[in-house]
Order: sequence, then structure tokens, then C-alpha cells
Amino acid sequence: MRVFLRAVVCAVVLGGACRAAEQARVVLVVGAPGADEYGKMFAEWRERIVAACQTGGADVVTIGGETASGASDKQKLRQTLGENSDAKQLWLILIGHGTFDGKTARFNLRGPDVSAAELADWLHEVACPVAIVNCSSASGPFIERLTGKGRIVVTAARSGFEHNFSRFGDHFSRSLTELQADLDKDDQVSLLEAFLFSSRRVEEFYADENRLATEHALLDDNGDGQGTSADWFQGVRVVKEAQDAKQSPDGTLAHQLHLVLSAQERELSAEAIARRNELEQELLVLVKRKDAMPVDEYYLTVETIALELAHIYQTD
Repeated sequence: MRVFLRAVVCAVVLGGACRAAEQARVVLVVGAPGADEYGKMFAEWRERIVAACQTGGADVVTIGGETASGASDKQKLRQTLGENSDAKQLWLILIGHGTFDGKTARFNLRGPDVSAAELADWLHEVACPVAIVNCSSASGPFIERLTGKGRIVVTAARSGFEHNFSRFGDHFSRSLTELQADLDKDDQVSLLEAFLFSSRRVEEFYADENRLATEHALLDDNGDGQGTSADWFQGVRVVKEAQDAKQSPDGTLAHQLHLVLSAQERELSAEAIARRNELEQELLVLVKRKDAMPVDEYYLTVETIALELAHIYQTD
């Protein structure tokens, strides 16, 4: 029982507003390739992500991977996001190139590009958990614009000035169904695990090539707009502390979001998953308060939560 054991050992406690993967809606956008070699790469990445969506039972809409006709890709994207504002879980995955002029970060589409500010405006009415994965260069500023409660934002770059071609999307497209990316060995890959796997594969590429890394991915899911890099984690556990009091580590929500669920997770009802996540959130708060609590009270509360978690897996 993955969550039960995780709660008992208190090694890491991660929660969030998870929903069943079959209810997820994925908007997959393939940007302007700029050159044939990039077009071929982006097509491969697109196929892998679509295959992962199909395996996980997620509805997927692709923009930019087909022959251009009718409305621009920017218009299609705005319309598609509007049509999916009632989703219970929404993923927006951007594959392509990005630009930054010192003020505005944009994702390059065929035709007019889309800015981070425009995406923020279009997603304003979406109340469900939203995961935005921008695999493009110069994508760092998307975090500040798109951060918010119930939002997960992943960027391939930590700033707008990392403008060289990004390889993050290659590894991210593989990670969603890659067993090696399952760091906590629960037979499913969370968005946090996909981020960590992809970040480290990118790091290995530059090390093996003896090249200076020109991309450093970030993940933000706590609404502070700061983002956390993969080197903050050992496995899925945060091992660093922020020097800035305004910054707190991310990963809580991202570790509860999956496109492809394990067999055990699929057996849980939506109500059980919701309660499980609430309990994990309670445990997270409890762990942070440990030093301020009497020892007996702390462990009694931990035991109470752990027993209810175990009950969820035994009866659902």
C-alpha cells in the first residue's frame, strides 16, 4: 500500500486535488518547427504523448500537428481552452520553441505566437486542477504568469534567457510511461516524477557531451511563482531548504497527478482518492508542526491518519 507506507515512515508526504486519469483532458500543442529536423523530433514527441494519453484513458486534443487550415493555431488554442473550462483535470502541453524579448515570453506557433500573459487570461475561468508543461526554450517566465492555486507549471528553462533549443520535451514525452521514471515504485509515473526524470536526463546529456547546460527545468505547484529545480529532490523527497522565507519547495500537487494510473489506483473511487489526498495534506501539515508538538500527541495523530489511510485501501 504505497500511500499507507509513505505515511507511516513519514519520509515524504505529498498531496493534492487528484482526479482519475480517465477524466483528464489534454491539450497538446505542437509549435512551429522552424526546420525539418525539429519537425521530425516534435512529431515523435507528440506521438509518444498521445500514446500515453490513450493508455491512460485521457481525452487528448492536438493543435499544430496536422495540416494547417482554417483558423490559426492561436485561435484554435484559445477556443479549445475555452471549450474545456469545465474539465475536472486539464493538461496543457507545449512542444516547440520559445522566445523572450526581455519583457515578454512567447511560445512559437504556426502563425501568431502566444504569450504567457495570453495563456493566463485564457485559463482564468478554468477552476479545475491545471498542469501546464512548456517544453520550449525561454519558457521560464511562464511560471510567474501562470502560477496559482491548483496549478502546476513546468518549464524547460529557468529564465527567458535560456533560448537555445530545449531537449526537455524529448525526455518528458518518454517519461509518462517509462518505468525508470517511477521513482517511488508505485507502478505509475506522477507529473513530479516525469519532471525529475526529464530534468536529470537533460543534465546527463550535457555532462556526457561535455557541454555547458543551456536549459534548467523548473516546477511550480504551490502558487509562489518561484519554481523548484530537480536538484532539490532525492527521489521524490525534498532535501533542501529555501533561504528565502517567501519560497517553499514544490512537488506536493504534482506528485498526485498522473496520466496513466496503476492498477491499484484505478480500483479506488473518486471519493476515496479525494479523502486519501485530504489525509495526506493533513499529514503534511502535521510533519511541519512536529517540533512544536508533544511527542505522544504527534505520534498518536500520525497513527490515526495512517490507520484511516489503510482503511481506504482495504475497503475501497
